[in-house]
Amino acid sequence: MTDTDTLPLRKPADASYPIHDLISERWSPRAFADRPVEREKLYSILEAARWAASAGNQQPWHFIIATKENADDHERLVATLWDRNVLWAKYAPVLILVVAKLYDRPGKEYTSFYDTGMAVGNLVTQAVDLGLVTHQMGGFDADKARETLGIPEGYQPLAMIALGYPGTPDVLPDDLRERELAPRSRKPLEEFVFEGRWEQSVLAR
Repeated sequence: MTDTDTLPLRKPADASYPIHDLISERWSPRAFADRPVEREKLYSILEAARWAASAGNQQPWHFIIATKENADDHERLVATLWDRNVLWAKYAPVLILVVAKLYDRPGKEYTSFYDTGMAVGNLVTQAVDLGLVTHQMGGFDADKARETLGIPEGYQPLAMIALGYPGTPDVLPDDLRERELAPRSRKPLEEFVFEGRWEQSVLAR
């Protein structure tokens, strides 16, 4: 057994340019410690989401949270996940379903998705500051979530977030453990940042 098996992983970004430590240290592990998240910390990350920017200050984001202390609530969210995510996410002490209220302006309904993403960005960054880790998932059944959680029309479930203290990779199945230990990577800036026109790299000038 190596040190990596017994200690939570840190995987800071190999950034090409300086970035804030809270951004560098954020990553998406699947291993969570068997430790509850304090309510004060949970409220702090949700408060961070509250203060995100949004179009016309409409604040479309909504969150349904469930902790393992409330087993029925937690299982209800777990039951909406795809099987592959259930393998590890069921151990996360907190699950958060992200829901966006569609904007009423015709043609701009889905702008609320962008704004809700801004709120989630605040949430996951605040989690890093509090020593917590998050893993966001698109792998869940939105229709089932809508039905079992009583989400009304005009609101769209977007993602599930697993939240908790970092665990150790040895708790994961072998294939997921390999992914946990793999280096982080990102596309270089020149592949997605253009200046002046499409596909004119910002770094070409």
